[in-house]
Amino acid sequence: MPIFTPGRRWQPPFIPFKKEPFNRRTLAAIEITVKGPLFGCRMCGNCLLQETAFICPMECPKGLRNGPCGGSTPEKCYVDETRPCIWYKIYERSFKMGREEMLLEVLPPMDWDKAGTETWGDVADQVKKVGVKNVVGGLASRKEGSFVKTWDSIFKPVRQPDWWKGDSEYHAPKYTEPASELERRLKAGEFVVAAEIAPPISSTTDKLKQNIEMIKPYVTAINFTDSPSATPRMSSLACSKIAVDLGAEPVMQIAARDRTRVGLQSEVIGGSALGMRNMLCITGDSMALSPTPRGRMDIVDVDSVQMLWILRRLRDEGRYLDGREIKVPPKYFLGAAASPFASEMKFQALREEKKVNAGAQFFQTNVVLDADALDEWLNEIAKRNILDKVFIMIGLTPLKNYKTTAYMHSKVPGVFVPEKVLKRMEIAKEKGNEQEEGFQITMELIEKIKTKQGVHGIHLMAVGWEEIVPRIVKEAGLERK
Repeated sequence: MPIFTPGRRWQPPFIPFKKEPFNRRTLAAIEITVKGPLFGCRMCGNCLLQETAFICPMECPKGLRNGPCGGSTPEKCYVDETRPCIWYKIYERSFKMGREEMLLEVLPPMDWDKAGTETWGDVADQVKKVGVKNVVGGLASRKEGSFVKTWDSIFKPVRQPDWWKGDSEYHAPKYTEPASELERRLKAGEFVVAAEIAPPISSTTDKLKQNIEMIKPYVTAINFTDSPSATPRMSSLACSKIAVDLGAEPVMQIAARDRTRVGLQSEVIGGSALGMRNMLCITGDSMALSPTPRGRMDIVDVDSVQMLWILRRLRDEGRYLDGREIKVPPKYFLGAAASPFASEMKFQALREEKKVNAGAQFFQTNVVLDADALDEWLNEIAKRNILDKVFIMIGLTPLKNYKTTAYMHSKVPGVFVPEKVLKRMEIAKEKGNEQEEGFQITMELIEKIKTKQGVHGIHLMAVGWEEIVPRIVKEAGLERK
């Protein structure tokens, strides 16, 4: 086990994709000899240790380089239950050390050309650029801020190359007119309803079209999931195009799990051309949840924060990640997922701020079944000064039966089911009125959520029970004006 990085080391170091010069190979051998036992170093060649409280983020089974997924818990990693959540440990140590603000910097995806190589040579090259005399003088100076400034002059250009230039600042969108009807209504101050439709598992679209037509009059936008539980279905892009053709406004979900940086940019350009005006960036469920045979579980090429950073710049700066300019940039309203109950709420609030800074304009939260507990999360969000920078839609799932409720409570990462809700659904099972009880629970949640300051709408995830959506909207008094 590494000395400074908790959890067992389960992945081997990367191997270079090309032959390196002898001096670089020698330096790499020394670096892995030192950093391996200390940090569980995988020799990614893109070291971020100073930003992550000296716990290597590459120990995360998903390879996330910008914070925890929505399944983060204090107890364990849901992908590998024999080890702790590495990102929870990073946040925990950062807060203890008073370094939590460093976690706001949007860190770049790996440059795979550097995989398997050392970082020390890059640091030495940067010291030469700054000047050895300047470095020594700056680090030794007692002048306030001199040490930090000098330190950053060495390490920031190494971790933030010119093709990325991530920072910890908020970047407001550079357009004024709403990109979508969803954005227009949210900006107008309406309490908005969105709903989710599960894409079909076959190529037939009859049921999909029926659900779209049934829900369309009652909601502002319809989400189409992107292979939830890492199980293949019709793509969100295809479902979104069908919705556009039927006169409905889609929210196209994009899971980082299945995207490379190239595929992400090309898919969004294509989606924009086909009329998609709302994009929701999510990390996606791990392949650990998928049916066998399973795909790779150790690599996410770009995480959800990096996706937001890339897509915001694609839209606002008209530039691909590789630097090429786009004559006619895409237009879209950029969203992200939020997980109020995944771990400590102050950790989640910082994670949410990072997403807002990177480019998220609206949040759709994970399933909420305890409206009262939302207050703590909203208060933490308010402390981070982002309530006026993002629209928040609370995720609700009408509970269809006790079995599903119990499964969500014990198996779905990031979802918290209060004991009183479990008990109500269990009693309803005995009485034979589970669906009606689940409906009433949803109505009670909506009544409380509507009064929350900083909440701008709800996102209904009916999970195969789409026919309940019109009834919920009508009886909650949320029909569109």
